[in-house]
Amino acid sequence: MDTPNAPNFDATAPPGTAVDLNQQLAQLLERIAGGDQASFAEFYRLTSRRVFGMARRVLIDPELSEDTVQEVFLQVWQNAARFDPGSGSPLAWLMTISHRRAVDRVRSSQSATEREARYGASSQDIDHDSVSDQVDSRLEAEAVVRCLETLTQTQQESVRLAYYGGLTYREVAEKLNAAIPTIKSRIRDGLIRLKSCLGVS
Repeated sequence: MDTPNAPNFDATAPPGTAVDLNQQLAQLLERIAGGDQASFAEFYRLTSRRVFGMARRVLIDPELSEDTVQEVFLQVWQNAARFDPGSGSPLAWLMTISHRRAVDRVRSSQSATEREARYGASSQDIDHDSVSDQVDSRLEAEAVVRCLETLTQTQQESVRLAYYGGLTYREVAEKLNAAIPTIKSRIRDGLIRLKSCLGVS
């Protein structure tokens, strides 16, 4: 089965609603498994925004994020037949692939950085500032985890779904059975509390 030409990346593609979208994605995956390129293009259009959002949150860098998006959809094209509706929704399956790909890219980048650091250490004195930066990064990550635990349960759920789950306000509201303004308020208050805990102005 030939791989289709990757569609142009569109970060503004409309996300649709969660329930209807998952039904549509499941049908598209069935057709993609049979080599239907038009269905693949439609699947990409409907989900590329979410995949890019997930990659961007993990990688920060927009170019790395776009590269990761292309890798994710290549995997979708190659493995659509492996999707098991009994194991979860198509969107959850896709976001799991996206998160893993982004994390793999981070690890790959870290490995390259570590190789460069080892090479540099073999030819000159240890760069204590570099060591300090690595320690600071780990401490910052630990601080974020600790500060997340200071949020209320509802704030934690809302923030995690929006920023780690890649869901829109509407989807978070549907998942938690709450009004959209309530969800926006929870997320806003949660982020304010996080910033305060982390000492971010």
